Amino acid sequence: MNALNIAIKFIQDCGLFIYPSLLIMALGLSIAIERFVFLQRARNENRKLWETVLPLLQGGKFKEVAGLAAKSDAAIGKLVHNGLSRLQSSRKRDDLDAAMEEGMMEIVPRLEKRTHYIATFANVITLVGLLGTIMGLIKAFTAVAQVNPAEKAELLSASISIAMNNTAVALMVAIPFLLIHAFLQARTSEIVDGLEAAKISFLNLVQRLAPEQGGSQQA
Repeated sequence: MNALNIAIKFIQDCGLFIYPSLLIMALGLSIAIERFVFLQRARNENRKLWETVLPLLQGGKFKEVAGLAAKSDAAIGKLVHNGLSRLQSSRKRDDLDAAMEEGMMEIVPRLEKRTHYIATFANVITLVGLLGTIMGLIKAFTAVAQVNPAEKAELLSASISIAMNNTAVALMVAIPFLLIHAFLQARTSEIVDGLEAAKISFLNLVQRLAPEQGGSQQA
């Protein structure tokens, strides 16, 4: 019996509870893939933009930075754009920090969006598997009580197989989902920490260079 036949028989032996488990698995995987692609792209875009604007900021070329930030879809572009926009009306560090923090409040929810569903699906599929296990055991004991002694062993074996297979499916899905959730959370935290570091670098550079560039900013 090849692996495909084994897998098909395994699914068939799970009974009806395999269908909600498969649905949950499909939803969780689709969210995990979408989140991974989104976070990977966000990290690359942030890194690329920051490597471009940092030398310009260090050179005091705020207008060029503002133009690049306004055109970019990167999260770090939003932060820089908010900071430079506030710089037009105030040079206080607290005001600039508040403006950039507003941008962070918009960015972080987008980075964390839907990630928590993966942990929820891990918990739900565990409960679904447990329910399938309980139903299989109920079926097993009911069958044993109602059939001929010659048939008891076969029915008991089939019912216990349903129970154990449901537990196995739930654990095989829940454990990777929890690991994926932890990975995505770590990747999100990495991006947020990078944004915070860039924000502090921006504030330090602006505080040092903005007074020197005051005349050119007003021109």
